[in-house]
Amino acid sequence: MATPGKAVSASNQTDTESLPTLIGRLSEDVIQLLDTKLSLLKVEIKEDVRAVAQAGSMVAIGGIVAAIGFALVNVAVAFGVATLFAGANLSQPAQYALGFVITGFFYLVIGVLVVSVMKNRLARVEVVPERTLEELRKDKQWLKNEL
Repeated sequence: MATPGKAVSASNQTDTESLPTLIGRLSEDVIQLLDTKLSLLKVEIKEDVRAVAQAGSMVAIGGIVAAIGFALVNVAVAFGVATLFAGANLSQPAQYALGFVITGFFYLVIGVLVVSVMKNRLARVEVVPERTLEELRKDKQWLKNEL
């Protein structure tokens, strides 16, 4: 606990500080505040990068497994389409080729549609450190009020 004598001497010391000393202390406090905000920004960015990296690696693994399954299903569909041309006057290699071309074109159209839709969704995503910006707005308002 502070004694009354010490509180009075601390008050007198603050009253007698010169303007350059007060400006120096203010600049140190502002530097410390900015350093704290930069640390918050670094932490926020690290959290975001870590989350994106983890999700990205799982998406990549899932994509590889899905691509293998998709390839197998695509081959089966192509052979199925080729059997539709069994009554046509085509050789068996031509029937298979036609089945694969039709199936490939179908998946190409679907792929282009999916990519364009996802590209539009991704273009609307904002990557902004919201917490840091909100803290900086609060600090700006506080500084305006104090000065």
